Amino acid sequence: MERLIPRDEREAGVDRGGDRVSYLVLSFGILAIVAYRSIVDRAASWDLLALVVLGGLAGTAYRARNRAVSRGWLLVLGGSVAVALVVAAIVVLAGRTW
Repeated sequence: MERLIPRDEREAGVDRGGDRVSYLVLSFGILAIVAYRSIVDRAASWDLLALVVLGGLAGTAYRARNRAVSRGWLLVLGGSVAVALVVAAIVVLAGRTW
């Protein structure tokens, strides 16, 4: 059996970057599938949308548990949630008139 070689900071950083990119591709891919099903098939994909939301919540919980949440990060999170709520309200209200 080969001996394990300790990893340096560069390799750890590359791993974290790769994980970040793969999460973004997966999340936006699922969102694209949800949008396609909604627009073309007129089908609701709440299960896939819940996966994206739960993935975000899991990352947030992990950061909070490791005390890696800053005030700026919380402001961005709050702003994102506020914008999402406004867009959701507009979509719901616009859907009633169609």
